[in-house]
Amino acid sequence: MTRYQLKVNGENRELDVDSQMPLLWALRDVLGLVGTKYGCGIAQCGACTVHVNGTPTRSCLVRVSDISGQSVRTIEGLAQGTDLHPLQQAWIDLGVPQCGYCQAGQIMSAAALLEEKPTPTDADIDAAMAGNYCRCGTYNRIRKAIHSAATYFNAATPPSSVSPKEDVA
Repeated sequence: MTRYQLKVNGENRELDVDSQMPLLWALRDVLGLVGTKYGCGIAQCGACTVHVNGTPTRSCLVRVSDISGQSVRTIEGLAQGTDLHPLQQAWIDLGVPQCGYCQAGQIMSAAALLEEKPTPTDADIDAAMAGNYCRCGTYNRIRKAIHSAATYFNAATPPSSVSPKEDVA
């Protein structure tokens, strides 16, 4: 085993893991950050999306040894203490998840989009979210939540809540 240094959610971490260990398993099994999910294992579903140096990355295929010394942000690193990230709040306000399994990856991809394009169009959202699959089909709610969080970022006021029972198509 070899020691690797990562900055995970702002904290310097040292991992003593096999050089072939995927980042996903290091996060979940070694660091106990279980918000990132295993979906397909071939980087096609997006459930394992995290940010590596600010870029959305499928953690199931990235080896810890390949990103040693870099910065990783997981779904657990989006909130500021007890204050949820605007995307997390919008997801709750709009009742986005059904089963919820893919949602951490969805939110991480959406967070990267909003950092790059604070006022995304539907086309921007569709392009950024391509490859993040939701078996429950909540894509319209996901898009609406991203727009809601963008409104928060651009207006510096919380997005207005929409009842999850409202038609968000």
